[in-house]
Amino acid sequence: MRDTETAEGLRTHGYKLTPQRLAVARVLLEASQHLTAAEVLGRGQEIYPQLGLTTVYRTLELLTELGFVRRVHLEKGCHAYAQAREREGHHLVCQVCHRVADFPCTGLGELIEETAKRTGFAVEFHLLELVGLCPACQ
Repeated sequence: MRDTETAEGLRTHGYKLTPQRLAVARVLLEASQHLTAAEVLGRGQEIYPQLGLTTVYRTLELLTELGFVRRVHLEKGCHAYAQAREREGHHLVCQVCHRVADFPCTGLGELIEETAKRTGFAVEFHLLELVGLCPACQ
């Protein structure tokens, strides 16, 4: 996700380019790990001091819906967010430092296609997360 891609994507889908939305997008663009909404708020307020938590949640949901951001599931039903690099997200998530890394996943397409045929389910996208310890935390 680049600032220009996000701005163009918002415009294309009929959304305004507000300073709040751009601040949230920039925070996620610059992050090296996934962030909770509260963390996005804190960093976003450094860019745009009037940014509020409700706006952060709405913007995260919008950016997720448009495919610029991926929701990462954490323990106890909590969520964090990371920039989406591809339509399908494959993440390695460290339980200690919360670093998120993408990884290539070959062969999964065939499994999804076969599962869709067998079940009649129309799969629109997928998210695969492997949770453990990164090399630095082991």
